[in-house]
Amino acid sequence: MNIVLHEPEIPQNTGNIARTCACTGATLHLIEPLGFSLDEKHLKRAGLDYWSDVQIFTYRNFEDFMERNPGARIWMATTKAPQKYTDVAFQPDDFIMFGKETAGIPENILYEHQETCIRIPMREDFRSLNLSNSVAIVLYEALRQLDFEGMQETGQLRNYTWR
Repeated sequence: MNIVLHEPEIPQNTGNIARTCACTGATLHLIEPLGFSLDEKHLKRAGLDYWSDVQIFTYRNFEDFMERNPGARIWMATTKAPQKYTDVAFQPDDFIMFGKETAGIPENILYEHQETCIRIPMREDFRSLNLSNSVAIVLYEALRQLDFEGMQETGQLRNYTWR
């Protein structure tokens, strides 16, 4: 799976998302401009010691992203979409794109990709969920649909075996 952040602004969110990508094996794609430096201490702290375990690509702008990923199937997460993220069938190489915290994905991009716009349902009077929470919600639904392929699904207590 591929997570795409279009112009993210808050380093802690991107750090949390990088950690989620590391834990799931997802690739992180960052479309500039970023609201922070990749050396930002809050970004590094939020990602803990997982930075070496996440593959990250950066792009000058959306056009650069599209040129370097021809034929990519991109799901656009937006509060403006009519279909829910649970209504689509994800595939292993899909890209799931999220917009910046203050404005989301630009409407001109959404307009060009209307058929792949998805939303997370929420109460009517609220603008949006936190970006890192939204990524986790949609990414884990995609992974669930793919039967968590390649992921550890059971845990073990130190002195106990689950029955």
